[in-house]
Amino acid sequence: MWEPTQRYPDPAVRSLTPAFNALHLPLAAVERIATGSRWAEGPVWFGDGRYLLWSDIPNDRIMRWDEATGQVGVFRGPSNNANGNTRDRQGRLITCEHGGRRVTRTEYDGRITVLADTYEGKRLNSPNDVVVKSDGSIWFTDPPFGIVGYYQGEKAEQELPANVYRLDPDSGRLDVVADDVNGPNGLAFSPDESKLYVIESRARPRTIRAFDVTAQGSRLANSRVLVDAGPGTPDGFRVDIHGNLWCGWGMGTPERDGVRVFSPEGEPIGHIGLPERCANLCFGGKHRNRLFMASCTSIYSLYVNTQGVAGG
Repeated sequence: MWEPTQRYPDPAVRSLTPAFNALHLPLAAVERIATGSRWAEGPVWFGDGRYLLWSDIPNDRIMRWDEATGQVGVFRGPSNNANGNTRDRQGRLITCEHGGRRVTRTEYDGRITVLADTYEGKRLNSPNDVVVKSDGSIWFTDPPFGIVGYYQGEKAEQELPANVYRLDPDSGRLDVVADDVNGPNGLAFSPDESKLYVIESRARPRTIRAFDVTAQGSRLANSRVLVDAGPGTPDGFRVDIHGNLWCGWGMGTPERDGVRVFSPEGEPIGHIGLPERCANLCFGGKHRNRLFMASCTSIYSLYVNTQGVAGG
């Protein structure tokens, strides 16, 4: 049974190096703001409405938490086993759907537009996580996790390799930008968008790969390992304005569960301990300085002394 700390600083928030001290607020503690999910994923903040959305994949729904009231309810159900979510540069919800094997956009009036569901005439696997670049292009990962059984989607044959894709905002053209990531999962851009980071979740040990984004902004080059996770389990992540990577972490032992923070050079600098493995996270709140962490059955939050990258 999780209980909030009764004192500051929160002992669950630990500096692994002095570099994390500047990011940690001693008078802020981890809070649990919602529970009752079966597998929480893909949190995304809507500042204009002061609410958080996240996917509860096995329960086939997208949930909503309102900051002003603290109320939790169903935003959309069924959701086609929605997983990763983000917003485009016009503020619309972009969603990866396991059940539909597609990436969709929710329009202002609530209609759903299918952005991508095939590549070269073959069905996508199960789009997992998604980010939108400042030029409006949509980048997403497509591992087969949602088609291997009936818990997070519908069991089906894999028709395509597990690729990383870029969807052009003008032409709608879908291109493979990386085909050598073993189980691509979470992804995020560096603050200046010169690098794309991708979780390689089927490597042993898991890694966080870094790619240089070409001058044209639509291709990747110079693939390398930024982080060797060792016994850790990175999943989804976001980047702050200083280039630090805040990664969902865990599975194995309680001391590993939570969020692991890495410097832009890949050095582990901090850890936020949670009672559950953290799958994914996002920054939100009025100043993008509140970290929302989707962790198995619950959503946790923590105010931090940095801000998430706009659009992340």
